[in-house]
Amino acid sequence: MPSIPGSLLQRVVLPALLGLILAQSILLWAPHWVLPQQPGQTAQAPLSSGPVSYAQAVERAAPAVVNVFTRKRVQRQRHPLFDDPLFRQFFRSTREPDQRVQSSLGSGVILSEQGYVLTNNHVISGADEIVVALRDGREAQARLIGTDPEADLAVLQIDLQQLPVIPVASDRSLNIGDVVLAIGNPFGVGQTVTFGIVSATGRNQLGLNTYENYIQTDAAINPGNSGGALINARGELVGINTAIFSKSGGSEGIGFAIPSEVATRTLSDIARHGQAIRGWLGIEVREATAALLQSLQLPNALSGLIVTGLYSGGPAEQAGLQVGDIITHINDESAADARAAMNQIGALRPGDRIAIDLLRAGQSIRVEAIAGQRQSQGAG
Repeated sequence: MPSIPGSLLQRVVLPALLGLILAQSILLWAPHWVLPQQPGQTAQAPLSSGPVSYAQAVERAAPAVVNVFTRKRVQRQRHPLFDDPLFRQFFRSTREPDQRVQSSLGSGVILSEQGYVLTNNHVISGADEIVVALRDGREAQARLIGTDPEADLAVLQIDLQQLPVIPVASDRSLNIGDVVLAIGNPFGVGQTVTFGIVSATGRNQLGLNTYENYIQTDAAINPGNSGGALINARGELVGINTAIFSKSGGSEGIGFAIPSEVATRTLSDIARHGQAIRGWLGIEVREATAALLQSLQLPNALSGLIVTGLYSGGPAEQAGLQVGDIITHINDESAADARAAMNQIGALRPGDRIAIDLLRAGQSIRVEAIAGQRQSQGAG
């Protein structure tokens, strides 16, 4: 067999072999460099660099999410015939107790080393005994510090050492599509984590509470999750799980949480003052709907809140507001939504100044009121 001269091997064969290997490598690993793109075909976007696991976020928050167990003594209803001597002989001789114990469960979040636990008011309402159970197995009797029924929040305190405290998100801005996780004790099966996104923010007019400013999420929230934590992808508290919209009684992908800034402010108020502190204007309003504007012979293009009543001596009356005024802006924010305006005023502190823009007899007027303090209803 004839041999290939060394010079020919070095000058021709080896470069050709190397070129063939390079071409095959390109076709295998980067075909888009050499193959033409088909009509209508678009280049693929790079994959997201998001995490494939949220275990670190859960581990950061979950130890501070607790189970809340309540017991309530309920008076047993007895028919009058049970006490009638004539009919008593037909019933069992052993008399049933007049009271029975009703148990329920929920969740809560530890927010301070002093043992303050935040939960929903409906979780502990009417309870005679409240027990808080931690993930590490410890349990403690809880003392009710105070409640805010108008926002469905309650503050408990437990006496345990070295308590885990959940971190609270410093950046309170949430965007639709942000990843969130719900942690709680659904149906009493034990601590459970569900995953979803922020579906909406600022939800109100749901008929759940007086003050409504909810985060809506599709993270599964079920009975027993109430009072638990809604956290972001960094394991920081962004909300307190409160309610679900459901026709079946289970999660249907529409859950609501109280924003953490509202919850932590309520905790601070109750811990210091025994009740939630809210601003108050002393005013009754109706939204300026087309039908109402037409009945008042006002232009349909107007948008605002029509003053229908004033509390005597209240901040609004002292500022000079009158029945029939149309409020267009409060502190330079649009006042077209009555519920949103009530939340805005409620978020103020007594003594804060409120700039009110209004229309009166076709004239634009700006007045300044001083917020009063709203008297909480049914605070414990």
